[in-house]
Amino acid sequence: MSEEKKQNDNSFGHRLKNYFFTGVIVAAPVAITIYMSYHLVIWINEVTKKLIPQQWRIGDFVPYAVPGLGLFLLVVALLFIGMLTTGYIGKFFVRLWEKIIRKMPVISSIYSLLKQIFETFLSQKSRSFNEVVLVEYPRKGLWSIAFVSNNNTGGEIAEKSGQRILSIFVPTTPNPTSGFLIFVPENDVIKLDMSVEDGIKYVISCGIVTPGMKNNEEDE
Repeated sequence: MSEEKKQNDNSFGHRLKNYFFTGVIVAAPVAITIYMSYHLVIWINEVTKKLIPQQWRIGDFVPYAVPGLGLFLLVVALLFIGMLTTGYIGKFFVRLWEKIIRKMPVISSIYSLLKQIFETFLSQKSRSFNEVVLVEYPRKGLWSIAFVSNNNTGGEIAEKSGQRILSIFVPTTPNPTSGFLIFVPENDVIKLDMSVEDGIKYVISCGIVTPGMKNNEEDE
């Protein structure tokens, strides 16, 4: 009887531990996201407040603070910039700006890198990656998660290899914006069912967030 009671106590303690860690897993990302978002809005408000002329500041005309005003103004400014740059005159000034930047040795590299990053992850025009695959890299027997950037590479690479070649981007962890471009025969890769977004999350989390993995704790 005492042994059965001991097993029940252990089972109850095990459930409590699972409940606690489940609560941490659920609550921690929410709390951290809210905390970081709050401080990001505060920081944007402080920065934009310095850019607004004194006579235009709403806080001087109303007896209370207007939360999120800086973030609102930033969104409006970005929308306005986007509208301008889609026109002929806006594109002309963008090309002029990039032409000036290219003549600056260090700044040109930084600008080009940042532009590629934002175009890769924000632009709807550039669906850079087609699918997620496993590839034996950096040597046989070691597998790395990678993204297919072009599944029909032509030109000299395909002609010289004499087979169907895939352009594979192998990202670094936890920063998937840097990595290595390799060319692999299609038969040497394993295609995965996970989406590109899930693959990026997998890389950023260092393999902790595994897409498609079922939680069997309740079954245990």
